[in-house]
Parts: sequence; C-alpha cells; structure tokens
Amino acid sequence: MKIRPLPPLNSLVAFESSARHLSFTQAATELSVTQGAISRQIRHLEDYLGRSLFVRDKRGISLTQTGDDYFYAVQQALHMLAHATGEVLQWQDNKQITVVTSNAMASLWLLPRLADFQDRHPDIDVRIFASDTLKGVRPSEYDVALFFYPQPPKDMDATPLFRERVFPVCSPAFLEKQSLKAPEDIFATTLLWLDSRKDWMGWNEWFQQAGIKPAPARRRLNLNTYPMLIQAALNGQGLALGWEQLIGNYLDSGLLIRPVADELNTEACFYMLEPDTTFRRKPGVDEFRAWLLGLVAAEQVSGSSVG
Repeated sequence: MKIRPLPPLNSLVAFESSARHLSFTQAATELSVTQGAISRQIRHLEDYLGRSLFVRDKRGISLTQTGDDYFYAVQQALHMLAHATGEVLQWQDNKQITVVTSNAMASLWLLPRLADFQDRHPDIDVRIFASDTLKGVRPSEYDVALFFYPQPPKDMDATPLFRERVFPVCSPAFLEKQSLKAPEDIFATTLLWLDSRKDWMGWNEWFQQAGIKPAPARRRLNLNTYPMLIQAALNGQGLALGWEQLIGNYLDSGLLIRPVADELNTEACFYMLEPDTTFRRKPGVDEFRAWLLGLVAAEQVSGSSVG
C-alpha cells in the first residue's frame, strides 16, 4: 500500500531546523545551504500544505499554531528515521565488510582461505564483490580491495601482500600426451591464452622476459577470465601460465604440475587497498586487515600455499 500523502521530504528537514532555531539564517548555516534555499523550501512546504507555518515580521519568525503542531510531529518522525538509520549504519559498521577483488583473486586465493577468518570472527559478515577492475567502483561501495598492480594507486592506502612467480602449468594427463623436454617445445602444444589484461603477464611477455624466441603455437584456446583458464588447464585442455600464489593449492594437490623449470619473478605486486575517503573506519576492517597480513606473513615463512 502506497504511503500518502507525503510532503516534499527535503522541505521537512529545512522546516524542522528553521522551527527549532526560529531562524532561517541559522537553519541555512546548520544545513550548509543559503538562506534563500531555506526560504524556498519552506514556501514549497507551505504551498503543499495550503497553510502558513511561520509568521514573518521585522523582528524575525515565529511559528503559527499549525506550524507548532506540525513541528512536533515532524521532529518526532525525523528522530525515528535518524534512529533507524543509525541502527542500520551501526550494524554495517560492526557486522559487515565488503571486499572487492578480481575474479581470479576471489576464487583462487581468497575463498579457500576465508573459512579461517569466519571461524575466528563469526560476528563479522564478509561480502565479496568480484570485479576485474576498480574502475567504476565507488570508494563508498567497499572497505578493502585486493588487486594486482605494477605500481600501487596513488589515491589509496596500499599495503603490499606478495609478488608472484609465473611459470607454465598443465594437468598430468595433458603432459602424458606431450613431449616437453625444453621450453621451446611449448609451441608444439595447445596454449591457453588469457585475453588481453594490461596488468597481467601473457605468453608473449613471458617468452620475451624468459629469453625464449616466440614461435606460432600449434593451437591456442582463448579465454577471458583467469579462473576459467585454470579450469581449462585442470581439464587437460592445454598449457597455462600459472601464478604461484593463485594456483598453489592445485600444485600442492598435484592437479597441476610444472612441465618445465623456467619461471619469472614479477616486479608487480598484489596489494591490499583501502580508500582514503572512508568517513568511518569499521571495526571489522581492522580485524580483516590484521588477519590478512598475518596470513600472508605466515605463508611466506612456512612456504605453504594455503593457510
């Protein structure tokens, strides 16, 4: 059922402040608008109600009887709305954090480890938002971001997590059908190719930096997300470039193996990013940050791929 009649809601805020101060000027200062804007909002509300709410004279303003009665009702309603809003904000502050990260980082690295955080902090809800770029994501929409960058963004608080080693990987079943005795033999296989990602190393960049003269691959399969590319490797459909931290659990389990020893260390880094425009720092963010940094430090010491 539609709630009506509803007055112009912006005008109610202007009216409540003006009635409380008995001054359009003080209301304008409180609401950070001009006195003319307050006057227009009050006139708009009076026109809607068909009643005068203020008596205006040279000495200032005062409430009419209608204005006085309406002020009490409006103020109570706004207090109730503010209280309800505060409850929602408080719940969000203490109970939920939003982590935005790439599809690869989310599915291959974060999710296998997140159960540990949930066990340690059962009172904090984590919302994961997967996006392969931060472009178009407003800082107010997330608390923490996890992304790979050659250089950290200058407009954010960036904490380095780890660099990556990149090397070819495939399934044992795929390797059984190939003859890979040297890196150059890679070109005689099927290469799993990630569609262009400017921040990610592709086969051409890997060959160049590894000092291997590229040649046309016998066959290539193009995929546009890294998790899908790794799934194709697990299916035995070709040879992929493996990012050590992202696929460590598959290497540990033997589902993926390294057919050649060649590898590259990237100069870029996975970062934990926190927007510097956050007005309120949620307690849950501090807990998540401490857990994440502790996890990374422990894995670097132990050499384990999954904590």
